[in-house]
Amino acid sequence: MNIIVSAGGSGGHIYPALAIIDEFKRHEKDLNVLYIGTHNRMENDIVPQKNIPYESIEIYGFTKNIKRDIKNLFLIRKAEKKCMQIMKKFKPDIVIGVGGYVTYPVLKTAKKLGIKTFIHEQNSRPGKVNYLASRYADLVGVTFKSSIPYFKKAKKVVYTGHPSLDGALKVKKEDKTKLGFHPTKKLVLYVAGSLGSSSLNQKMLDFLNSDLHDSYEILYIVGSNVNMDQFKKQVQSKAMIQFVPYFDNLPGIIAESDVVISRAGAGTLFEIMGLLKPSIIIPSPNVANNHQYYNAKELEENACIVMLEEQNLTKEQLATTIQELLNNQQMVEKLQQNMQKYKEILPSQKIYTEIKKLISTSQTK
Repeated sequence: MNIIVSAGGSGGHIYPALAIIDEFKRHEKDLNVLYIGTHNRMENDIVPQKNIPYESIEIYGFTKNIKRDIKNLFLIRKAEKKCMQIMKKFKPDIVIGVGGYVTYPVLKTAKKLGIKTFIHEQNSRPGKVNYLASRYADLVGVTFKSSIPYFKKAKKVVYTGHPSLDGALKVKKEDKTKLGFHPTKKLVLYVAGSLGSSSLNQKMLDFLNSDLHDSYEILYIVGSNVNMDQFKKQVQSKAMIQFVPYFDNLPGIIAESDVVISRAGAGTLFEIMGLLKPSIIIPSPNVANNHQYYNAKELEENACIVMLEEQNLTKEQLATTIQELLNNQQMVEKLQQNMQKYKEILPSQKIYTEIKKLISTSQTK
């Protein structure tokens, strides 16, 4: 089987794409994979390191810069020509798009050549590219059921869940004592995405500088875009708080934590859910389509998480919620029962099965 996978721009697109590739590798002994990404974003470094054949195209997201956007129109046409050459040579059975503007010319070209296409949408409110590219899709897989009405132009939409959930089930658990934490004390993990959040950090300072968290320890993942040393200087607390800029094995430390405080990026949400961890989710208000709020809202309505909004967040509210999740076993068990329903979907396997059916159907016609 030959598959082309395209996703780019952020880990939120790239890592689900890699999870889908891993699932195909698990089932297909004679699998040939080709990844098409941008020439200058994260995937250009990450994917080749995984020993996955990689082709790059030059393309940019649209902005309000007229000159740049006009140039980008020409680059899209150039990208389509390159994709045409790649696909005629590689002869894929399926082209899979997992988000990011790089996928648009890839999916459009596949449609022109009559190659079957699959799109996966991670967020509850689709990104512009997936929404537009869905007209070229034979099949769309969605993480949230609330996404389905947005894909009216697609031939078929299926609820698959998020591939990050599957990865969480195989994670190697971290040893918190190696980070200096006590083996029996409760651990609260804070993470606001790989880049961090300056606005949320300011809210969190009031909490960290209070005496409202003396009964447990905290691992605070600051984020690569935040100056960790400057932030640490602002924290005046005798409690056990460890600061790190990032954490390579995030699911592994989530597994070791008792409560997780997080943004509402779909990947992290479903890693938390896969590990059945009680969580406080604070959606970022600064994302396209406010999709983090809607990601969290659907899970809150299904009683899987506790959602707090950044604009109304107080140190007292945060402290009370943490204590409830640490001490109210009945509440935690109810959350875990509801999270378990998502685990039973097995997203990567569901995606593989649906794509196999799509390919089989096209081959028998």
